Amino acid sequence: MTKDFRFGLSVRFFKSRAGLVDLAKRAEDLGYDVLCVPDHLGAAAPFPTLTAVAMVTTKIRLSMYVLNAGFYKPALLARDVGALQVLSEERLELGLGAGYVREEFEAAELPYPSAGARVDHLEHMTAYFCQNHPTVPIMIAGSGDRVMTLAARHADIIGLTGAKVRDVEDPLAERIEFVRNAARERFDPLELNLVITAVPREGERKPSLSLTRRNAPDLSDDELLALPAVLSGSPTEMADKLRSHRDKYGITYFTVQDNHVETFAKVIAELR
Repeated sequence: MTKDFRFGLSVRFFKSRAGLVDLAKRAEDLGYDVLCVPDHLGAAAPFPTLTAVAMVTTKIRLSMYVLNAGFYKPALLARDVGALQVLSEERLELGLGAGYVREEFEAAELPYPSAGARVDHLEHMTAYFCQNHPTVPIMIAGSGDRVMTLAARHADIIGLTGAKVRDVEDPLAERIEFVRNAARERFDPLELNLVITAVPREGERKPSLSLTRRNAPDLSDDELLALPAVLSGSPTEMADKLRSHRDKYGITYFTVQDNHVETFAKVIAELR
């Protein structure tokens, strides 16, 4: 059975309450299914931002893409999750990740644990929420084997962050096959998510590749344009690429940055 598409909008910054309210209402009206907020120092704070969105919307779901688990203790995070779940009338999806930016830990005056310790804490956090908030869907995003195994066994949504795997022709397919093997009988109900890193501006066919190039500085423009997370062409052509991702990879949930809210809405319309 073919799964339906879902579309997320990531909000990193806003200048005023009115601007955030307008963006949230537009996203809901344009057909976005999820509004999410990342968890980085210097950007919007996830919980107050999502609470404000919850109070002015009725359908769009709320998420974090994704919380840095190392910033939180389970019981204290659960208090915020429980409050937001009530205020949003059960529209919350909890996004979790291991955290990776050393400078942010240092700015928060927190020790920067080893990669293994950060994943251990993510696993502890995931187990706590599976037991204490079982009705809140969990997204886990990452790329490494341990994080992907944890996601495959315990999450409802898996964020594929597009890590490069050496000596593999199709890194995205390799990661999904890894998840499939780790999830076993859990795989079919899982929802796979991909963040779109480049979308053309209105009236243009080629996107800015600056964000995508940060993670793949050695690739040519043509190689970057061919990446699964990069869209180009008309709305119809972009929609066709996302359909092919569903057919080839089983990915049905796509997230874009909020500066593409209007342009990507035309792609959504092609797929609905």
